[in-house]
Amino acid sequence: MLFPNKIINYEESVLGKIVPVLTELKKHDMTIIELFIKTEKQFVDVFEFINVLDCLFALQKINYSNKEGVLHYVA
Repeated sequence: MLFPNKIINYEESVLGKIVPVLTELKKHDMTIIELFIKTEKQFVDVFEFINVLDCLFALQKINYSNKEGVLHYVA
């Protein structure tokens, strides 16, 4: 995971890329593919997107429902 430091600025870090993902998920629940399509301009590749999801899961800000197959924002 890329965190802000002297070389990597906030916008390029995982922390900076959390914001657009959470903004979309606050609107409504969606599948991982739908979320990636809506936010893909923020990421260099899919691995950055997965790193953001990992970080959000670790922070317990998002949850995945196996039953419904969607991610949802946890307030």
